[in-house]
Amino acid sequence: MNTSLVLGVAWPSTEGDPRLRVLDVSTQQVENIDLRGARIGFEVLGTGRWCTGRVAFGADGRSEYVACPKQSPVEAGSRCAECETKDDFRFVHTIHRSGFVSGGLEKHVMQPHWLYIATFANGVHKVGTAANTRKWGRLAEQGAICAHYVAWASDGKVIRVLEDRVTDELQVRQAVRSSAKAAALALPVDSARLEDSTASLAQRVRDMLVPEPEDSTFHTVNETWRVAGLRELSVGNRIEYPNELTSGAHGFTVDACVGQAAVARIGDVSYVVDFTRLKGRRVRFGEYSSTLPAVQSALF
Repeated sequence: MNTSLVLGVAWPSTEGDPRLRVLDVSTQQVENIDLRGARIGFEVLGTGRWCTGRVAFGADGRSEYVACPKQSPVEAGSRCAECETKDDFRFVHTIHRSGFVSGGLEKHVMQPHWLYIATFANGVHKVGTAANTRKWGRLAEQGAICAHYVAWASDGKVIRVLEDRVTDELQVRQAVRSSAKAAALALPVDSARLEDSTASLAQRVRDMLVPEPEDSTFHTVNETWRVAGLRELSVGNRIEYPNELTSGAHGFTVDACVGQAAVARIGDVSYVVDFTRLKGRRVRFGEYSSTLPAVQSALF
């Protein structure tokens, strides 16, 4: 069986099912493993983490994945120093302030973008941006439970200026820790409360961002987004997966995914599995199973 490097959970650009992206270490080819409804078994090899490669942009602005040529180990972050230096995408969130841009990144940034307010299972809000080509998928991979698109801009620089305005004037954060998103999924999701609070904040943002009559670079919008399977998340008991995902053998059936986390079943118990814990780990897939300690849900 081949050794694979886990790259993360990937969502399609338009509505669809997620896949676990892995890199075959021997062939350097990316493989995609369907998650929803699948039984996933694997063994984590060793204790270290490895560079997950980088994003490269072509002259037309299209991005492509480039594997780490040296398959270097890493101690912090997800990339080695060489891949980090060559990764133009690291500038995408500061391009409107720094002015630095490569030709390929400029093509990517200078396409229409959307501004959104997203809310996660713990009730935390986030303001973010999505390229027109990733309008649906960006929110899916972020792990949002519900969201509103609040503005459209002719290019990514304009939309990032608006994003900073929302943060500065309304104190809405631009990042939420993956571990916090996953942990919150172990509790019942009050979808009505989350949707009401998201709609309220989104309207405050629209009211704040009304453009001047002569400004045609952006306009406000009112569109909603919801995670697939929201009803299922609103009911039932789930607990955090009790095993350390970065070592040993694991096996479970994936019932649903939210961002980089999965609601997985072992027997008649549902667990929340945070796949970000596997990013950069080398694994071997096969008929592996989880050996679980005796646990009891705190939810009744």
